[in-house]
Amino acid sequence: YEEYKRKVLPIRLRNRLYVSWRSPTGMDCKLVGPETLCFCTHRYKQHKTDYEVIPRDRPICVPCRVSHCPCQSYHYVPLNGTQPVRCRCKHFADEHSAAPGFSCNSCSKCSGFHSCFTCACGQPAYAHETVVETKEERLAQGKPVGQDVPYAAMGGLTGFSSLAEGYMRLDDSGCGGPSSELLESPVTSMDHPFLKAFCGPSSSAQTTSQIAGAILVG
Repeated sequence: YEEYKRKVLPIRLRNRLYVSWRSPTGMDCKLVGPETLCFCTHRYKQHKTDYEVIPRDRPICVPCRVSHCPCQSYHYVPLNGTQPVRCRCKHFADEHSAAPGFSCNSCSKCSGFHSCFTCACGQPAYAHETVVETKEERLAQGKPVGQDVPYAAMGGLTGFSSLAEGYMRLDDSGCGGPSSELLESPVTSMDHPFLKAFCGPSSSAQTTSQIAGAILVG
């Protein structure tokens, strides 16, 4: 165990790979974690995620380590909420080959998985790509990298916000935080009841209470 800690943990701290499902606009719509499924039906943590030396070739391949699996590199499977999406051939992703091309195993006409499902960002699923990149490459794009951690197969997870979809993520990996104008704007009747409950009485309520107090004094 001590040998494992001495050899493996520094590699994970130094050579972590960040994996995301990215839209054409550059937004990381999905940040991949240890349990996120691949087209080969195996999870990200079952792929080769520890590299003593990061490969120079791009894209970086993250092959599956499960015996006899033909998957040559991790590829994210889009979901509609928790439900799998269908290819235009009407079959699910797990009915397609994990080999390059992702051709359907159930029909001969399908040349590869191509879903018409539209992501919450407004772009179709087929326009997205699975991106594997280093810490330096993410920093160069201004994307968050979180803290260096010794855990296996962390992928793109850098915090709790990483679990949300890209357009809901209020950090640099998604649509960004709200502007100071929005944060400092007064609460109105159109806002969420939670905000209205903690903003104090409205001006109309104060006026009503003042009139009532005057009547009682009179």
